[in-house]
Amino acid sequence: MLFDWAAQPFFTVVTTFIFGPYFVARMTEDPVAAQAAWSNMATVSSLLIAILSPVLGSIADESGSRKPWIAFFAVIKVASLAMLWFAAPGSPIIWPLLFMVLASLAAEFSIVFNDSMMPRLVSEKEVGRISNIAWGLGYLGGMLVLILVVALLAGDPQSGRTIIGTTPLFGLDPTTGEDSRVTGPLSAAWYLIFILPMFLFTPDAAKGLPLRQAIASGLCQLRGTIGELKHRPHLLRFLVARMLYQDGVNGLLILGGAFAAGMFGWATIEIGIYGIILNVVAVFSCIAAGWVDRAIGSKTVVIISLTLLLTATVGIISTSPGNVFFGLLPLSAEDSGGLFGTAAEKAYILFGMLIGIAFGPVQASSRSYMARSVSLSEAGRYFGIYALSGRATSFLATLSFSVATYATGSAHVGMATLTIFLSAGLVLLISTPEPKTRPEELPTS
Repeated sequence: MLFDWAAQPFFTVVTTFIFGPYFVARMTEDPVAAQAAWSNMATVSSLLIAILSPVLGSIADESGSRKPWIAFFAVIKVASLAMLWFAAPGSPIIWPLLFMVLASLAAEFSIVFNDSMMPRLVSEKEVGRISNIAWGLGYLGGMLVLILVVALLAGDPQSGRTIIGTTPLFGLDPTTGEDSRVTGPLSAAWYLIFILPMFLFTPDAAKGLPLRQAIASGLCQLRGTIGELKHRPHLLRFLVARMLYQDGVNGLLILGGAFAAGMFGWATIEIGIYGIILNVVAVFSCIAAGWVDRAIGSKTVVIISLTLLLTATVGIISTSPGNVFFGLLPLSAEDSGGLFGTAAEKAYILFGMLIGIAFGPVQASSRSYMARSVSLSEAGRYFGIYALSGRATSFLATLSFSVATYATGSAHVGMATLTIFLSAGLVLLISTPEPKTRPEELPTS
């Protein structure tokens, strides 16, 4: 569970709510082009993750132990996040984009190895509850780091004061983006500290083949795994469904904060508080979803979550500074002052809360569905395929956003493309049965 706690701040404060919006709104003078560049970064990352995740998962099954791989990628992730500190306004954007690609690769590959440990450690009955609680702990960890940034580190560019009226810690200068850039080193330090319990206390699988033999055998096993899927149609259908709806989920997570920053001109404080609201909702929804998953199954939780995400996405793209629901409901453009002073901003937050309710359970219960569907000996390679299904076409979601935004000059049209992926995945998942009993059960000792 603490692995999720350690890993989540990267996604929360760097990718979604602080550094990503800072990159879009302040590193360059063209927020639309910056949104497209951020989307392109996610596209490149997704392609590489899709290609390499199943290969690494298969190699992990043959080499046995997972922890050395997690340690290797931790070094890459920590170093790359630390380098984001140098992404000052006006500096070349290629370097932060490159380090974001490296950090994203390291983060996702580590998740493959961590997730593939779960079937060996957790019983089939409890896997849905444990997965959702772990995801909720992740959001709690991300939220705590976000609160730290907003309350103590992020200053208003005009006043230089934080939201609680103090000067930013460590003398950070908000006018040069230091309050946003610090999220890279901060997330790196958090990850480094809190993955230690996993290394110290979680049992690893016995060591298997030497690395060279494991690579050769793993590639062979991967070919066999892909061939096996035609004999497991229910699992194949689930993976295709997840491939589609996870594209939409990834797009919302990567682009949602940047989209708000571009539309409303939100600075670090507004984006941070918006993120805190979503994460508070997410923590409680994941805990509740864990019990629902155990009672009625993973599939039902995912369907409910996707329905909420679709509703929220339509709401977000229908919101403009003066109206909501595509102009059917005019809103006052008057700014009452303070945070989220316009009616459109308040409406956006309401739609965002639906995302907060859904985006944790949709991923945690997808993970528990997979854990219930595979045996212990094949967990690595199938979780590699699972990672592939979450990334194989995710470049299409961000690429669709980029193409639509470039073509129309409107980020609203770009965001609208995400509904295609969410809808297609939902339709396919509805016809997919719940997983059958896991082929191998845990030993009783």
